[in-house]
Amino acid sequence: MYTLYKETTVSTTMKEAWNFIRSPANLNHITPDDMAFEIVSDLPDQMTEGMLVEYRVQLPLFGKTPWLSELKHIVPGTSFVDEQKIGPYKLWYHYHEIRPVKQGVMFIDRVTYEVPFGPVGRLAHALFIRRTLDRIFAFREVRLRELLGSESIINLHASEKVQAG
Repeated sequence: MYTLYKETTVSTTMKEAWNFIRSPANLNHITPDDMAFEIVSDLPDQMTEGMLVEYRVQLPLFGKTPWLSELKHIVPGTSFVDEQKIGPYKLWYHYHEIRPVKQGVMFIDRVTYEVPFGPVGRLAHALFIRRTLDRIFAFREVRLRELLGSESIINLHASEKVQAG
């Protein structure tokens, strides 16, 4: 079991931040192009408790892979969870939170995940899965700044812990 933790502070308002993250379609705007991310579901403007979101993503060695997430534990204006129901991971539980800070809004991502295939999966994690996740979340930091932040007063915090558990 692994944990990925990121904090990104963007000079924006809580309202703007929540309006952005409450729309599942915006995931498309913060995912690297080379992942060939494609939303399959017809999506409403904002998430609802228990909503299922289906998409496809390009993964090395696997090609286009289906992914189905359930959105849950929604605290309007503050946080939600997306949990993989079908996809490439044995477990993927992604907690999203926004909180006001002096510099704007802190976006918090905490992903608890487990890779399949036992020792082979752990080796794949060490060789490329972790680096891929690092790259995806680094891309998200940049895109959040571009889409929501004011470049002149952004204070970006990024910390990451990937822990084998």
